[in-house]
Amino acid sequence: METITATEIVTLCGQVGTILLENGAETARVENTVEYVGRAANLPVVCHATMTGIFVSSEKDAATRIFKVRVGDFNLQKVDDINTLSRQFYRHEISFKKLKKEVQSVDHESRDFSWLVKCIGAGLVSMPPMLLFKATWGDLFIAFFVGIIGYLISQFVAHHNKTPYIPVALGSLAISFIANVLGDVGVAHDANYIIISALMPLVPGVPMTNSLREIIERNTISGLVRATDAVMSGISIGSGVIVGQILMQTIWGG
Repeated sequence: METITATEIVTLCGQVGTILLENGAETARVENTVEYVGRAANLPVVCHATMTGIFVSSEKDAATRIFKVRVGDFNLQKVDDINTLSRQFYRHEISFKKLKKEVQSVDHESRDFSWLVKCIGAGLVSMPPMLLFKATWGDLFIAFFVGIIGYLISQFVAHHNKTPYIPVALGSLAISFIANVLGDVGVAHDANYIIISALMPLVPGVPMTNSLREIIERNTISGLVRATDAVMSGISIGSGVIVGQILMQTIWGG
């Protein structure tokens, strides 16, 4: 059996928790998974996770680590990969050395969908609200393409500007401007329905859901932090829509 120090186990547990928290897992799941891995390695650990840091400490000795967390874009595939690895380690299907290697591989992996798939996904997400509104077929397809344009603009801005909330604000501004222009020239039947539908790819659905789960599980601080982030994104989206309408009326004279 390989010799593993308490510091190595605590460090790996912290890396596991950091990956989970940075990619969209709620704090309760992070804490459970970290302690789960520690027990599987025969070292009971205590984990406390917040939105800015993870604290992991051994119950047997003084081994303690603090890990700084930077929450950005979510990647739920990494969350699933880490959960799968932790289960395999608990069932002794993989060794500690193998688990450490795979965790580092997941951490450094930049897995992403192609731009074609992401654009099609953004367009499809933009269509269901139009069915709810019983919109015309023409508006349905316009929402598909306007949603793609807004998503692409937000991603382009996010790639060149790391300031939070600016990408979704500019994406929603473009959606509002295009939809209102199309409605003004008579191409679109109802610009408001198109705007609501095309905004769906920009809506912070995961932060909203996680904030509710955190608050329900009495993780009040983390829940409020996530909720505040979601509200700020919503305010940015709404501001972009208003500015887009004002800009269209100024330029178009509508």
